[in-house]
Order: sequence, then structure tokens, then C-alpha cells
Amino acid sequence: MSTKAAGIAGLAILLLAWAGPLPGLVPDSFAAHMSLHMLVVGIAVPLLAIALAPRFSFGSAMTLPIVVSLADFLVVWGWHAPVLHHASRSMPLMLAVEQATFFGVSLLVWLVALAGQARGNAALGGAMALFFTSMHMTLLGALLGLAPRPLYAGHHGHGEGWLGLAPLADQQVGGVVMLAIGGVVCLVGGLVLLGRVLRRAPV
Repeated sequence: MSTKAAGIAGLAILLLAWAGPLPGLVPDSFAAHMSLHMLVVGIAVPLLAIALAPRFSFGSAMTLPIVVSLADFLVVWGWHAPVLHHASRSMPLMLAVEQATFFGVSLLVWLVALAGQARGNAALGGAMALFFTSMHMTLLGALLGLAPRPLYAGHHGHGEGWLGLAPLADQQVGGVVMLAIGGVVCLVGGLVLLGRVLRRAPV
């Protein structure tokens, strides 16, 4: 895929996520909320990063990939703390702030990872950042999917969420969505970058 096509596809998916039906479903459904999150950070952002990365250069230091991956961890886990999560699903302004921070920090992770893919140390640092992101998204998705009870009470006004799911099933679907999209996409991205590093390594 060309960088131009990737950019157009990324913008289209971002428009679908934010201007489509999902934001309106967020108050009543954790699965809809997670689907919105993953459309943005798991699909739209990597495509936009592919388009934008050739314009950026962050040097070859390993520090920046570590810093941005830790920032991503804090943002993602912070917004899934009950107080902030409740705010994002109860107030449109807080949902907009949440989505903006998800988008911004995820785009930074992917830009740092992809902008350095032509240089050994930078590509390795980018791969590590994506691996770490995959790990913490997988862990969070597993915790949400395997929890024995709903962790975010009070968001199913009529007893059922998106697709007619009960609260616990709705949360489990959301956890699976995070695992299947967020965890897998970052893992694949990290493996691709690591493969490029290994191909360039002296034998």
C-alpha cells in the first residue's frame, strides 16, 4: 500500500469511527466504546503513521521509544480506571478528551516506530515500543474479558447494551476486541520491524 493510499484509508476509518454510530452507543455499551477505541488506535492510527512517517526523523536513540510507549501505557490504563472511564461514557466533552489523547499518544508511538525503520537502533527501539504496547493491551483485554463481574457498573440503562448483550457479556466482547485488534496489530508491527533489523544484521 502506498503512503497516500494508507493516509486516505486512515482518514476514512477515523471519520467512520468518530462520525459514525459508535460514539452514540458508548454510554450504554462497553463493547461499543472499545470498538471505537480500537478503530482509532488499532486501524486508523497505524495507517496514518505509514503515510506520515517518511516526513519525520527522531534520531537513533532508544530513549524516545521507551518514553512514548510508557506514555501510551499510562494513557490507556488511566482512561480505563473506573472514575475516568465513567466520565468518558457519561460526558461528551470527556469522551472527546479521551479520544484525542488515545489518538495523539498512539500516533506518536507509531510514528516513532516507523520513522526509524531504516536505521538499526531506531528500528529496534520502535519494535520494542510496539511489543510493549501489544503486551499491555493484551493484558488489559484479558483482564476485561476474564473478569467474573462487570467492572463498570451503571452504564446499561435498560439492562442490555450494544447488540442486546448483558453487562458482563458486553464487557467480555470489549476485552476480546482489544485483544484481537490492539494487541495483534501492535504485535505484527513489532515483528515486521524486528524482521527488518535482523535482515540487516551482519552474519
